[in-house]
Amino acid sequence: MSRRRWGLAGLALASVVSLTLVGCSPSSTDPGTSPSAGASDAIITTNGNEPQAPLITFGTTEVGGGKILTSIYAGLVSYSANGEPVNEVADSIESDDNITWTVKIKDGWTFTNGEAITAKTFVDTWTTAAQDAAGAYWYSNVEGVSEDGSTEPTGFAVVDDSTFTVKLKQAEADWPLRLGYTAYMPLPSVAFEDIEAFGENPIGNGPYKLEGEGAWRHDEGINLVKNEDYKGVREVKNAGLNIVFYTSLDAAYADARTGNLDVLDAVPDTSFASFETDFPDRNVNQPAAIYQGFNIPFYIDHFANDEEGKLRRAAISMSINRDEITDKIFLGTRTPATDFTSPVVDGWTDDLAGSEVLAYNPEEAKKLWAEADAISPYDGTFTLAYNSDGGHQGWVDAVTNSIANTLGIKAEGLPFPTFAAALDKRTSGTLEGATRAGWQADYPSQYNFLSAQYSTGGSSNYEGYSSKDFDAKLAEATAAGSLDESTALYKQAQEILMKDLPSVPLWYSNAVGVWAEGVQNVVFGWDSVPLYHEITKG
Repeated sequence: MSRRRWGLAGLALASVVSLTLVGCSPSSTDPGTSPSAGASDAIITTNGNEPQAPLITFGTTEVGGGKILTSIYAGLVSYSANGEPVNEVADSIESDDNITWTVKIKDGWTFTNGEAITAKTFVDTWTTAAQDAAGAYWYSNVEGVSEDGSTEPTGFAVVDDSTFTVKLKQAEADWPLRLGYTAYMPLPSVAFEDIEAFGENPIGNGPYKLEGEGAWRHDEGINLVKNEDYKGVREVKNAGLNIVFYTSLDAAYADARTGNLDVLDAVPDTSFASFETDFPDRNVNQPAAIYQGFNIPFYIDHFANDEEGKLRRAAISMSINRDEITDKIFLGTRTPATDFTSPVVDGWTDDLAGSEVLAYNPEEAKKLWAEADAISPYDGTFTLAYNSDGGHQGWVDAVTNSIANTLGIKAEGLPFPTFAAALDKRTSGTLEGATRAGWQADYPSQYNFLSAQYSTGGSSNYEGYSSKDFDAKLAEATAAGSLDESTALYKQAQEILMKDLPSVPLWYSNAVGVWAEGVQNVVFGWDSVPLYHEITKG
């Protein structure tokens, strides 16, 4: 299924650009937004994961925390079900040169503690984020900002209560498209008194708010209730959202079958053959902006960014039978990867130079592995770390078996009990082998897939990949004068990745989910996350 991903898809941008995103009601942009047939006072239960860190907008890069933050915050824009940006807090976002942007915000927005949201709110939040090691990456394109957060930004200026400007380091025609991501959402002034403590009980401005002090019960769940003062386009049609942190997808699936869980946004591989019959007319299987691969850190012995390492990475990749695994394990809920992005994002391609390394070729894989052994013999066990709370064991076993059988080496999965535990090994740089490295897009753009994960110092470049050629090509693509030019340059950037293989692409994931009897108006968005505000039951 092909879907349009960009609000400006195919438009050649002239030297003078004025981008005013259309503010419209959800019913005019999203499917499945007809008046609710269910009770508006119902609490919707859904699955989630324990966030890795306090709930701070610019410091959260994982799905568990992101799901919560997008529910309790509203930024300048939000995204419709098909990925189109629509104004939320913003009234307009305009530029004459794609370098200096003028942002006007709407009147009447407040946080749930009553504090008014003004232009200064955004400038204060963004200035703080830009000087924080966790948030600086998202603002590194702004004048005066460094990627490590060590410098004070000079590119933000308050004009009046409802207007501020942002000056970028270079022209970026698509800059407004990223502003629906959590890293750009506003924070109240109280957050800056003790940001870590604030992250335990955050105060937002979105369609939901925390039920009260202590609503986040660590390793159990978090309870959200409707924010009656919310003024955005995501009209809430239920009374709240209880997110349950499961350590097993099978347990979540069982609860959905018995009606103890209303919506499950993923299905365990043990149920791929049965979920459509277990949940007749209450299931979804549609393309989403999700990439799945695994990364091999360059600090691992035998896998450095040198001749031996390149040979081994290519051999590992060519020893995996992606077609068989997606057919036998995933039963049509995955598609073998041909690039590092997703088929539902504009610019996706299946003809990258060097992509033959993604084809199953056992003879070539053995040949390359032998060439690497001639440089330095390998006698260890190739491990692939993964979080066991995400339903990954089946495919990890299949991938490591395929590697072992093809190359004649020991290969096995290395499970961690939670996503947070697995991510801790990555962020601390203490992996002893490969690691699962899925990516669910933050905003609908190739840049989001490529920059955060692979640019030098990228916010999710946990394995420390660095390539001057890739960084330069990515910067060139970002500064291009039209989306068509950007697309061609992003392709060239991906061809550099295909040579270095900082990540070994496996497949693209579909949004595969189910919901219980009596639950209505369930729509999964472009990023595979349900539009929770639309869901009703009764």
